[in-house]
Amino acid sequence: MNEYYYEKDQDYQIVGICMEVHRLLGPGLLEIVYKDALKIEFKNNKIPYHREKEFSIEYKEVILPHKFYADFIVYEDIILELKSVKEISNDHLAQTLNYMKLADTPVGIIANFQNKIISTQKIDKFLN
Repeated sequence: MNEYYYEKDQDYQIVGICMEVHRLLGPGLLEIVYKDALKIEFKNNKIPYHREKEFSIEYKEVILPHKFYADFIVYEDIILELKSVKEISNDHLAQTLNYMKLADTPVGIIANFQNKIISTQKIDKFLN
């Protein structure tokens, strides 16, 4: 098992920034709009991130042609997936867990911007 430097305050900060974006933009826009706004907030708050990070999958020493793209990796060890859907489904949870596995990160956050009140779900690798 890898040793992770992980600050619990970091995920609270990420959720707080998502709440701020939702407060200013409101619900129901396309995911790309929220991604653009989050990029600005991460820069303004000097939070390290990678947007739409590409992951390859290797099978028997061959890189498969299909790639995966996590919406954000924040602080090098938190996957942030954005949604603008009625509700977070098991498919969204599975997608985030897959990204966490590919990126070898301990925490994933799904933020859903569709509804009047933003909803977030945290996935902790060590609790699942």
